[in-house]
Amino acid sequence: MPPFRCASLRTRVATEVLVALQPHGFRFQFVIPIDVRVPAPATESPHVKTRPKLPILILLLISLGLAACKDDKKAEAVPAAAASAPAAAKAALTVSTVRAEQADWSLSLSANGTVSAWQEAAVGPEIGGLRVTEVLVNVGDNVKRGQTLARLASETVEADLAQTRAQLVEAQATLEEARANAERYRQLRESGMSSQQQLVQAQTAENTARARVDAQHARIKAEELRMAHTRIFASDDGVISARSATVGAVVQAGQELFRLIRGGRLEWRAEVTGAELSRVKPGMGAKLTLPDGSQVEGKVRALAPTIDPQTRNGLVYVDLAADGPARAGMFARGEIALGQTRAMSLPQSAVVLRDGFSYAFVVEGEREGARVRQTKVGTGRRVGDRVEVLSGLKPEEVVVAGGGAFLSDGDLVRVAAAPAAQTASQ
Repeated sequence: MPPFRCASLRTRVATEVLVALQPHGFRFQFVIPIDVRVPAPATESPHVKTRPKLPILILLLISLGLAACKDDKKAEAVPAAAASAPAAAKAALTVSTVRAEQADWSLSLSANGTVSAWQEAAVGPEIGGLRVTEVLVNVGDNVKRGQTLARLASETVEADLAQTRAQLVEAQATLEEARANAERYRQLRESGMSSQQQLVQAQTAENTARARVDAQHARIKAEELRMAHTRIFASDDGVISARSATVGAVVQAGQELFRLIRGGRLEWRAEVTGAELSRVKPGMGAKLTLPDGSQVEGKVRALAPTIDPQTRNGLVYVDLAADGPARAGMFARGEIALGQTRAMSLPQSAVVLRDGFSYAFVVEGEREGARVRQTKVGTGRRVGDRVEVLSGLKPEEVVVAGGGAFLSDGDLVRVAAAPAAQTASQ
């Protein structure tokens, strides 16, 4: 085969360069194709070979790699420095703080019950078969003891009274005659002109006539009493709570025509459990809230001696003012004051309700770098805008006064400076 001849030889050389910079901790490897021009040999002898000038190219590539490594080092140094430097923490909320207060709170017992009349009197006629001719009062009227409430027809009673009086006059005449006969027979007996039997008969007739006169007097009193019963009177001072009397109706003896609240006195019959009943004593104060929102004060008068076996509740009888807005038949809620106890309380804004539980956020740390700790608290009574804290909080702990709904456990907060007046008071 004849030898290969050319003026120059162009050879593509794949050069793999591995650069390791140990001080900087970088190591990279790349492959670069290089075109190498090889000059023709001086002699055509196949045994003579020409070596490419690779050392120069390798040095050039190494210098380029070092420049690239330097640029990459600068690019990576910026985020690394940013990551190594701690980011400035930002507060989630600026809050004001408050401490729990200790105060004497009233201890009360809540109950429900009905407002009823202290005592009701049924008023009706004592005689029957008479017609109502006039009704003088209506429901809600205040009446006095002995006041006339209604009138019944009195014609029949007046006629009976007149007849009885006439019978009395007749009986008195018969008595006068019997007395004269007895006196005459007594004189005849003394002279022997009459027998003893006749004298006894005359005396008996006199006594019988006298008894008839007395009976007529009694009948007259009865008729006069019936005449008085044609007017229906109030049995006591009070308020008319019901009226069934109508003009023209024929009433019977004992029929209820009016219902009277004696003295206008009302009472609240509060229902409490058997365990709560033992805590209530006569003389304790009570405050009722009526359906219209108005409040009425009262005082415990008596306790029921028995417990209802069906409901297991007992009744507390609370006397109410007669001239108050309460009305018989109202359903009212109220509280019975049992005394006073020491209570620790927070503002309602400092207590957050989550998942059916109450929480407070306790502030821990300095003013600018404080964090909050979510603490579950037990709540009790509420007075105004304050809530009693029963458990979960210490008196010396500082809590977030408001805005707890926007916080979570562990949040960073900024504590606002307290007003000068508040600081001076603390």
